Amino acid sequence: MTRKSTPTGFSGLGIAPGLLAAIARLKFTEPTPIQRRSIPIGLKAKDMIAIAQTGTGKTLAFGIPMLQRLARLKGRALVLLPTRELAQQVNESLQAVGKSQGLRTTVVIGGTSEGPQKRSLQKKPRVIIATPGRLVDFIERRIVDLSDVEILVLDEADRMLDMGFAPQIDRIIHTISGERQTMLFSATMPPEILSLARKHMKLPINIEIAPSGTAADNIAQEVFFIEKQDKARLLQVVLEQHHGPVLVFSRTKYGARKIARTLRREGHSAAEIHSNRTQSQRQDALSGFKSGKYRILVATDIAARGIDVVGIELVVNYDLPNNSQDYVHRIGRTARAGMAGRAISFATLDQRKDIKDIERLIKTGLSIKKVPSLPAKRVPTRKTEKTSNGAQAERKRKRTSSGSRRKPTKGKRRRQQKRST
Repeated sequence: MTRKSTPTGFSGLGIAPGLLAAIARLKFTEPTPIQRRSIPIGLKAKDMIAIAQTGTGKTLAFGIPMLQRLARLKGRALVLLPTRELAQQVNESLQAVGKSQGLRTTVVIGGTSEGPQKRSLQKKPRVIIATPGRLVDFIERRIVDLSDVEILVLDEADRMLDMGFAPQIDRIIHTISGERQTMLFSATMPPEILSLARKHMKLPINIEIAPSGTAADNIAQEVFFIEKQDKARLLQVVLEQHHGPVLVFSRTKYGARKIARTLRREGHSAAEIHSNRTQSQRQDALSGFKSGKYRILVATDIAARGIDVVGIELVVNYDLPNNSQDYVHRIGRTARAGMAGRAISFATLDQRKDIKDIERLIKTGLSIKKVPSLPAKRVPTRKTEKTSNGAQAERKRKRTSSGSRRKPTKGKRRRQQKRST
């Protein structure tokens, strides 16, 4: 959302004075295009499908009309999102606007203790913010009743469908009253979104701020073609040229862990976030990245839409994503709130077609850069081998040097006996 010194637009959208005051306290003065188009429609209780780039203020685009309508309704609102991180960030944004009105919210997500979530649900919060998996579990165990939900928001709907949550979404919607308002927000418009809309929405109004798959205009996008084994050294060079917060994307969780370990060994403050990390570890990584404790965050696509941090200077696609749409979501983590940003991708020569697919999607060419002079390769020593492989490698080395051998298994002894006879 754009921050300016002089007040303008929000006062003309039909927003109640109390919410306008809350928005002013947050120093938001100029609505983004998606907010300007969505808020009046949402306030009229209309169903809508809103398509806009990531980082364009979609949370307040549905949050403001949702909060204003809840003040007149007896029922509740439900916001569904694909990841835990997004759920927590949406909760923070809604609390920032609605706390002056005594807004009570609950976050229902997996990977954390059920106890606090159950106790919070018993207090009948006005807004439930949830990921589909944990919420369906609570529904089936009769921990939560959604029959009084009058406003349903599907945020990052395309990502939820990509992650295979369509059956859970159907299950959740079937427990909600048919007399509800449904607002669907997405960065892209795949056929599955239209199918979901036909099935669960009433004459939705379509809003499209930018063509599906469009990247933000203020992101400088570059690509280096490089051998896979040289990526780590190229990353060293890139990090020396950029001194602000950097988000590095790996295709796999094992790759993310390896990249983060290498960066820490080189003296960088780096954290990692992927599905092998506990919720507390993921939260520490994200909050540490926001606060500046970690300059570099290495992530899988779990973070492609799970990070709302203003001021990320650079996004590095260490590995290209599995599909072109994810490229748009990844680079959308930079250039947020009207700021400029940069995205650099590492591609191998056999990935030229993948680059062409990305260019076709975003309707612009990526600037191909010449690979700079790279630092010399590290020569592994016994000390680094011991450090990287841990105590297990050291024990193996000691067994080898001492001549000790592992006792053969029972089956191996039988095969040896057969051969000897």
